[in-house]
Amino acid sequence: MEKNSVKSYMEYSEERFTKRVMFKKGETTAFVLNFLQGQQLPIHKHPGTEVYIFVVTGTGTIVIDGIETEVSETDLIHVNSEEEMSFKNNGKEPVSLYVVLSKYPNENYAKNI
Repeated sequence: MEKNSVKSYMEYSEERFTKRVMFKKGETTAFVLNFLQGQQLPIHKHPGTEVYIFVVTGTGTIVIDGIETEVSETDLIHVNSEEEMSFKNNGKEPVSLYVVLSKYPNENYAKNI
């Protein structure tokens, strides 16, 4: 067993959003994305994987295939491998998202940024 605290991976940067990898096991990875007000995750896909996003703190807008949906603390979102997604913290507070990829498409998806 391994135990980590999501809170210890909630690191914010004035320059851009951050990504902190919590687990990387086999083909699965789990990480925390952290956004200050106005920061965003650009449009992208996760080929060949299922994505699960849990909103730990804050509020924002997730865009899936061009459809905007407001999300807030404790929401859980599923994104399939064919869907294009982006996220923006358009709230007043920092946002942290806990993300699990069932299979990461390449090593870049499992690195800290």
